[in-house]
Amino acid sequence: MPETAPETIYLADYTPFGFIVDSVALTFDLDPRATRVTSRIAFRPNPDAEDHVFFLHGEHLKLISAKIDGQAVSPQITSKGLTCDVPDAPFVFEAEVEIDPIGNTALEGLYMSNGMYCTQCEAEGFRKITYYPDRPDVMATFEVTINGPHPVLLSNGNPVSSSEHHAKWYDPWPKPAYLFALVAGDLVAHPDKFTTQSGRKVDLNLYVRPGDEGKCAFGMEALIASMKWDEEVYGREYDLDLFNIVAVDDFNMGAMENKGLNIFNSSAVLASPETSTDMNFERIEAIIAHEYFHNWTGNRITCRDWFQLCLKEGLTVYRDSQFTSDMRSAAVKRISDVIDLRGRQFPEDQGPLAHPVRPESFQEINNFYTATVYEKGAEVIGMLKTLVGDEAYAKALNLYFERHDGDAATIEDWLKVFEDTTGRDLAQFKRWYGQAGTPRLSVEETWEDGTLTLTFTQHTPPSVATPDPQPQVIPIATGLIGPNGNELAETRILEMTEAKQSFTFEGLGARPVASILRGFSAPVVLTHDLSDADRAHLLAHDTDTFNRWEAGRSLARQSLLAMITSDAAPDSAYLDGIHAVVCDAALDPAYRALMLGLPSQSDLASALHDQGQVPDPAAIYRAGEAMRDAKAARFADEAQAIYDACKIDGPYDPGAEQAGKRSLGNAMLSMITRRQGGALAQAQYDAADNMTQQLSALACLIRAGDGEKPLASFETQWRDDRLVMDKWFGLQVLEAKPEEAAAVAETLTKHSDFNWKNPNRFRAVFGSLSMHHAGFHHASGDAYALLADWLIKLDAVNPQTTARMCTAFQTWKRYDADRQAKAAAALDRILATPDLSPDTTEMLTRIRGA
Repeated sequence: MPETAPETIYLADYTPFGFIVDSVALTFDLDPRATRVTSRIAFRPNPDAEDHVFFLHGEHLKLISAKIDGQAVSPQITSKGLTCDVPDAPFVFEAEVEIDPIGNTALEGLYMSNGMYCTQCEAEGFRKITYYPDRPDVMATFEVTINGPHPVLLSNGNPVSSSEHHAKWYDPWPKPAYLFALVAGDLVAHPDKFTTQSGRKVDLNLYVRPGDEGKCAFGMEALIASMKWDEEVYGREYDLDLFNIVAVDDFNMGAMENKGLNIFNSSAVLASPETSTDMNFERIEAIIAHEYFHNWTGNRITCRDWFQLCLKEGLTVYRDSQFTSDMRSAAVKRISDVIDLRGRQFPEDQGPLAHPVRPESFQEINNFYTATVYEKGAEVIGMLKTLVGDEAYAKALNLYFERHDGDAATIEDWLKVFEDTTGRDLAQFKRWYGQAGTPRLSVEETWEDGTLTLTFTQHTPPSVATPDPQPQVIPIATGLIGPNGNELAETRILEMTEAKQSFTFEGLGARPVASILRGFSAPVVLTHDLSDADRAHLLAHDTDTFNRWEAGRSLARQSLLAMITSDAAPDSAYLDGIHAVVCDAALDPAYRALMLGLPSQSDLASALHDQGQVPDPAAIYRAGEAMRDAKAARFADEAQAIYDACKIDGPYDPGAEQAGKRSLGNAMLSMITRRQGGALAQAQYDAADNMTQQLSALACLIRAGDGEKPLASFETQWRDDRLVMDKWFGLQVLEAKPEEAAAVAETLTKHSDFNWKNPNRFRAVFGSLSMHHAGFHHASGDAYALLADWLIKLDAVNPQTTARMCTAFQTWKRYDADRQAKAAAALDRILATPDLSPDTTEMLTRIRGA
């Protein structure tokens, strides 16, 4: 463990930096082992600051020289930065430092990825490039000169000049250092153009390594669609002459929104039908949109401090979800978002890593790029829009952009524009930003003389982060479905503000079935004591696409829990209801495919834990397999016909229509394989002309026990494509039998192509293992031990990826004493590692102390 505990930073301690930075000039003389960075920074005292101590962040830097107004100075150097005496007047600070890009395996700051120079500065990577006040509220214009023997030399903003081995860039928009970017290497541009609504001509480039040119077209199409959508829906126009995207193999995250120079993990931008699945295409479209939308919600308006991270991320996730809903199926997108929220954020909110959307403190900010900040942050935006209405939301956003353009803003600034626009008091709503935990919402019904009364009770379990949670504002979208299936009351927003509150629906001729929390109008856990018959009624007739899906999901969950705890048979009412929906050819194929899905094994474990039971991962797995067998039997007469109806004539298209057909067809293929073996899957594998069909067939063959030969042929076919090979690695772990999952993962780590220092490859194996619920939590504890071994190894190289992978252990206290003992031993072994990084130490200390 570290010799000293990481320092805790508190929101309440925020003070402005003592100096304003007017301009920054940087010169990079690139060298793999000894890059020289010369900085010239114009400072002046900040009249709004109380503390004028001159401190510049800097880590892993070799200081060559420092000057103030041209005179040499000798600053005091620590492992965190430098200090020195400065004039009480405007001055220029100059420094020359040396850094080692090749040695920077943490992939923060300036590093090298297969011979290409690349930067990642969010959240605190710029301090590994040069000495600077590396905080988001310090904003300045940047002029960047790059010298190096590389065909492509890129930075933020617009190009000023270039010649062989030299380029100068200038970004006219003041920005914090975390948005700085530099790329240099042997790259090929995929160019295009875009004309903004005001007539500005913008050059677009997607830079890739030679050989990847054929995987650029879709990414460029997604960028242009994003730019057009942001103009039409939010009135936001791009503001530079150039927009560049660069694909990088070694990258800790999905992508980064650096001003005018977005840097992407290659998996989040490169796509072709032969190498990318439909899910890859949709993910790429969404991530490109997300990073582009940051140009206004993150760049033009940034965060005052890192506690406000949800201000840019939650809002931008909400915007990219709107975009995907408009580009594809709104119903499918909403359901997919909720599945993700429940699978990632709810466990976080209910465990040792719980924290508010805006945390009150942190030790390592990299550990707070979480589902709570991103996904729950987006849900909070959605609730706000639901409460004020579409028109008021649009007016508030316009005021936000007008009032805070160029600002480093706060959540208070964000909520104030809504208060000023609508006249509402949002003090109670602000609790969504300040309280951790997922509210539990229960409802009781009373029916009398044509009046239905719904009485809601809300309760948020206390946590270390929020020991005394208070009632929150909960918008509850509710409709009523009559006995004959007609809608008796259209969606009404019930605005709950008290711990217990009642709402009435009057003048009803017959008792309806209440459809509550339509569209998942708030991120809560709803308890609604409906009969199976009522849920089946909603499944058959609810006009709200989300709640129709939710009714089927609830029936499935209840049946599975009964199968797990009392060895019950699969519920025929559920199977009949799903059968009727999926066989309805009038419905969207993508929606029908989603209807076939089951609650995740982790979701079932959580439900059992909430009931006071100790979940058995093996029993949960067996129940899921039995339900899939039963479902395959129920569709025995229709599966082939539906599969055939989903066949597509003509060239591959990644759009929603074809993707939905492939999704439903492959769901049928899985059922057919369960009952008839792998013949049809093998035929699809052999004939596949796109990765969706090939990979889906391969998964079916593995599950059928016929995977050895196609896995070998797949490897031979794709061994030179790193992104496809990530799929090959991950699929084998995900589809392994629970008792074999750890052994499969361990075997794959010995493969010649297992580059554990590449985050994508590491996640392909160990991210897949952690998602294999029954395999990771196998009674042997082998997966716990194996992951611990590799996290210890990785931490010395890449602490950020290590810390994020630690979340695999966050639910360890759910399980039986023997599993807990094995998990605790693995956690303790990691924590006992000498020189363990602060990132990993913070995460594991919180998890271990659950």
